[in-house]
Amino acid sequence: MVSLTRIYTRGGDAGQTSLVGGRRVAKHDLRVEAYGTVDEANAVIGLARLHTEGEADAMLGRIQNDLFDLGADLAAPEEPDPKCPPLRVTAAQVERLEREIDAMNASLAPLNSFVLPGGSASSAHLHHARTVVRRAERLVSALMTTEAVNPEALKYANRLSDHLFVLGRRMNDDGKEDVLWVPGAHR
Repeated sequence: MVSLTRIYTRGGDAGQTSLVGGRRVAKHDLRVEAYGTVDEANAVIGLARLHTEGEADAMLGRIQNDLFDLGADLAAPEEPDPKCPPLRVTAAQVERLEREIDAMNASLAPLNSFVLPGGSASSAHLHHARTVVRRAERLVSALMTTEAVNPEALKYANRLSDHLFVLGRRMNDDGKEDVLWVPGAHR
């Protein structure tokens, strides 16, 4: 378990931060951008949870914990034979999201147009979180072109954005209160 007794270290005052393992990189390094964006998504999900309860809130609680796993995964560069194996996102975490998506989607009203973010407060926050997760996914994808990254990390981000979309619809009375895009409506 992590023990945080001191919050500031002054180690980043010159624009660098440490990855898991101690390597120093610029605070704008693509890896730092990726796990920082995962952290941002987690904060937006925290806002959504102010407007959820029951099963939806429980799912979001699990997801928030998974996002710390994802951040830890991304903060630990792949290296051969590490002394202490880093925490990695697993296929089981991705599969859990898929099962939850399938279960929620089964009861949703059919979708006949694109959904505009809105409806209920919880749905609006979930759509916001979805867009932040999509940005994190793009950053992880870009990072994978230059460095080794756990492939389950990208899969998790991809599936999570779908999960947040479906849960957002669920929070809009199973899609009945979705705000739908009407192409060219205000020309």
